[in-house]
Amino acid sequence: MAQTPPAQAPSVQAPAAKSAPAAGSPVTPSTPTPPPKAAAAAAPQAVPGFWDPRRRPDRPDLSRLTVIRFLTETDYPPFNFTGPDGNPAGFNVDLARSLCDEIKVTCTIQMRRFETLVDALATNRGDAIIASMAVTPQLRAKVDFTDPYYRAPARFVSRRDNVMPEIRPEYLEGKKVGVIAGTSHEAYLKAMFTDAEIHSYPDNDALRAALRRGEVDFIFGDAISLAFWINGTDSAECCAFSGGPFVESRYFGEGVGIAVRKGNDLLRQSLNWALFRIWEKGRFTDLWLRYFSISPF
Repeated sequence: MAQTPPAQAPSVQAPAAKSAPAAGSPVTPSTPTPPPKAAAAAAPQAVPGFWDPRRRPDRPDLSRLTVIRFLTETDYPPFNFTGPDGNPAGFNVDLARSLCDEIKVTCTIQMRRFETLVDALATNRGDAIIASMAVTPQLRAKVDFTDPYYRAPARFVSRRDNVMPEIRPEYLEGKKVGVIAGTSHEAYLKAMFTDAEIHSYPDNDALRAALRRGEVDFIFGDAISLAFWINGTDSAECCAFSGGPFVESRYFGEGVGIAVRKGNDLLRQSLNWALFRIWEKGRFTDLWLRYFSISPF
């Protein structure tokens, strides 16, 4: 559940040349093997981390920073929303406050409509955007990004009596798989799961209703929004994740980063240093678990 400004929406068509699946993505073996059986047991909570403890970033000259003016989205819960007191709230807001605390600098957080954030940054109405903004080549031409602090992976969901611990293309041969039409998820299924019977739906409501009614065996989509659905009342406890996350960047993006103005290396490096420190101290994990009761990973 990463956001891209409307004018910069990435293509949802399959790339002309297939890239190799990323680490953790399935690769079809030469000899098919039968799918494993498993009950819908709750897996341990997984927390995303993109920081290598062996590659500690150098501490920049933080004394040169006097204030960081964060810009964020107005209505994208649980990442950004207006709290009961009228102030900004959400995962991104709490992460921004943790970064300010680590850098030991005064910060402000201003909420704006998502489509106005890049222009606001360019016209110096803020210093950094922390709003679940997907890193894309189009946006890299306008802003610089920190290292990613999370990804929006794709995952399969099945009914609880049909959960599989691992999903490979050969396991879904002849299976009915639902997906939203015109999305990168549909393109990925058509490219990688060629023996599955793909059923396309116009929106999330139709897709999820099809799974609940048994019209499809699995659905495939954005893991973060699916995690909230699985854990919410709308699912009526019908369903659970099957298999692990798919993070092929050609289809599902490079991840989510904090945007700064082009050339603002001091702020970008300071935020990278602080992100690593927060992760190293376990504060990122604590924050993630506070907001995500069912892991999308």
